[in-house]
Amino acid sequence: MVFKSAFDSKLGKILAAASLPDGTAETKAELCGLWFTDQKYFPSDSKGWTNKPGLPVFQKLGIWIDDYFAGKKKLPALPLSPQGTAFQQTVWNILLEIPYGTTCTYGEIAKKVRGNNVNPPVRAAAGAIGHNPISIIIPCHRVIGANGSLTGYAGGLERKRALLELEGIYTLKQ
Repeated sequence: MVFKSAFDSKLGKILAAASLPDGTAETKAELCGLWFTDQKYFPSDSKGWTNKPGLPVFQKLGIWIDDYFAGKKKLPALPLSPQGTAFQQTVWNILLEIPYGTTCTYGEIAKKVRGNNVNPPVRAAAGAIGHNPISIIIPCHRVIGANGSLTGYAGGLERKRALLELEGIYTLKQ
């Protein structure tokens, strides 16, 4: 079962999704999605999800979002359950290792994936990054082009720039 809740942020409305296997206590729900409502790759099936903003994971997420946009660097871990292929899961786990206020390149991500005995081209890694279903928390916005340029972000480059500026990264090439 998938539940949803909407949040307001400085960069626009956000929709969150949480999965809960049948018969499981609501306290065990895990985030499986977080999207700006007008972004690329927004889930087409979200209208069929049950609206349940009081779910404990959504209450924790609301605090996380407020704290993140207030500039807090230390944020609590949230229970995450992004759905994707094994390759995508590997890439998303690598994204979780990028510290707040830092960036890395698509090529660096591909090299880290190669360390897991996979040999993806940079484009494959970029595709997985672009399809990250839990934006901001799985920080795909921290991945930039090899020359330091802003490239690709499903929420739009203006949002990517704003998120990086919020984290104190001002030296990006435009």
